[in-house]
Amino acid sequence: MRLLTGFPGFLGSEYISRLLRSTDARFLVLVQKKFEPEARNRVGQLAARHPDAGSRIQIAIGDITEAGLGITGHPGLREITEVDHFAAVYDLNVPESVGQKINTEGTRNVLALLPSLPSLRALHYVSTCYVSGSFAGRFFEHDLEKGQTFNNFYESTKHEAEKLVREAMQSGLPAVIYRPAIVVGNSKTGETQKFDGPYFVLQWLLRQGKHAILPSLGDPTRYRINLVPSDFVLDAMAHLSQNPSSIGKTFQLADPAPLTIAEVVAALARDSGRKLIQVPLPRGLAKFAVGSIPGLEKWMGIPRSALDYFMHPTDYDVSETLKHLEGSGIACPPFSSYSRVLVEYMKQHPGVRSQAMT
Repeated sequence: MRLLTGFPGFLGSEYISRLLRSTDARFLVLVQKKFEPEARNRVGQLAARHPDAGSRIQIAIGDITEAGLGITGHPGLREITEVDHFAAVYDLNVPESVGQKINTEGTRNVLALLPSLPSLRALHYVSTCYVSGSFAGRFFEHDLEKGQTFNNFYESTKHEAEKLVREAMQSGLPAVIYRPAIVVGNSKTGETQKFDGPYFVLQWLLRQGKHAILPSLGDPTRYRINLVPSDFVLDAMAHLSQNPSSIGKTFQLADPAPLTIAEVVAALARDSGRKLIQVPLPRGLAKFAVGSIPGLEKWMGIPRSALDYFMHPTDYDVSETLKHLEGSGIACPPFSSYSRVLVEYMKQHPGVRSQAMT
């Protein structure tokens, strides 16, 4: 049996779907009380695709911010062989106290529970490429402490959480760390639970007429943005999590050939039918304006915190990931091959939220 946190979130739910198909695993999913109705609905959706899902997924009401995750003494814990820790607050604007409580202390609570699981074989921990902070240069999969600074509390608290996992690994914990880059919708369907990241730019373009104005920060032909579709991330995780040779490794689930900001924006403009008019603007001035002019951030729909990623200086090495995915047929597709799918999904689903589940 696998214990999974972060249900009924989109990534955790779709991860379970893949393992229902490729393994005979059963799941104990940790669900906050307020999300119980949504979780039961999600199990029903999974059962529509996998007829035995209802008997293989058991809901446990709890919370990663509580000691023992609020499920100490649950009889299913004796059977847990794998723990998949997805739960986190994925929000660039997260306050430090919330990021610490959920991302850092939540991970600490998960780690504290593991010694009480007699059948445990491995922890699968979902981190992020952006533990790199604002490090300039090539960031390898074994890297963590590089003297970097952080753009926001999401990055810093996820960095602290991964540090806790690595310390436990050094003490003998069998674990795998997965670092997705910026996750966007499914490359085939466009489906996503949350419109953030590049969707902020797309939303701004769609709100304008045929000729769309977009501020251009720095040199958009110089900086790259690493986008990965959710199906690649989940297919890779499902594959890697079943391979014993993954234990002890860190995998950066990133595009090995990311596009420049200019190329991504051009693809979004093309696929949304907009002719782009770019206005050069220093990042500092843009952040000041968005943060200081009342109503500007809400009107544009582009949060101030997202502007840092238009001039992100880090290049993510994926050597370990490519090595372990070799022969699986799993590879990150180029953004230009699925950007139109993302645009169409956003047009057809304007009600999808941009806030994180907390």
